Amino acid sequence: MLSSEQDRAIPLNGQQHEPIVSIRDVRKRYGSLEVLKGVSFDIRRGEVVCIIGPSGSGKSTLIRCINGLSDIQHGSIIVDGIEVRDPRLDVIALRRKVGIVFQQYNLFPHKTVLQNVMLAPRLVLKESKDVVEQRARQLISKVKLDGKENVYPGELSGGQQQRVAIARSLAMRPDIMLFDEVTAALDPETVKEVLATIKELAQDGMTCILVTHEMGFAREVADHIYFTDGGVIVEDGPPSEIFGNARDPRTRRFLSQVL
Repeated sequence: MLSSEQDRAIPLNGQQHEPIVSIRDVRKRYGSLEVLKGVSFDIRRGEVVCIIGPSGSGKSTLIRCINGLSDIQHGSIIVDGIEVRDPRLDVIALRRKVGIVFQQYNLFPHKTVLQNVMLAPRLVLKESKDVVEQRARQLISKVKLDGKENVYPGELSGGQQQRVAIARSLAMRPDIMLFDEVTAALDPETVKEVLATIKELAQDGMTCILVTHEMGFAREVADHIYFTDGGVIVEDGPPSEIFGNARDPRTRRFLSQVL
């Protein structure tokens, strides 16, 4: 079972770093339904974490709470020194630190790829057009969509649209990226494109938290895996431990159904 004192620091340049995300006894309910029942864990800077588990286990709710999109009734979430539950929370400051990509692309259909990627830095950060455009073009190239700058979302495949959504989130220069089942609506070929983009971000040192049902990807890329069920963390550990020697019967049962 998870211990908040357990040391899972990821060595970076030979050093261990303090958590960039610290979650303590987080509880969340919708009416009488409690979907998070006292979740606690730390995420280190540069760490890649995958959250797995059955539908309805609280995975997506948890990462929405990290980004302040969903409030909590109890506990604490601290993101790089920002207490998300603080009533005086500077939401813009939080969203600058934490980007999120959803299963739905949520692109503006009447704006081009370039315009979609540029929009948030221009409107939210009030950055100059020239600076934002240069960064947007670099990000579009990074997600392997060179030549698509002036194309509209409706002319792109689902995988391409999802990569635009990733570039759009990166345009805010976040320190942490959250991915909520971003491949769930994609066909197998485009899944590979999107996962390759996320893998490259992870290799570049981006702190990534992924809710995913892609077990092969989790095994390959994650530094740490959390298995959730019924609103609690049932078991956690490195991929080799979770996939090779899961201790809890609920974890073993879930993996036997998805692997």
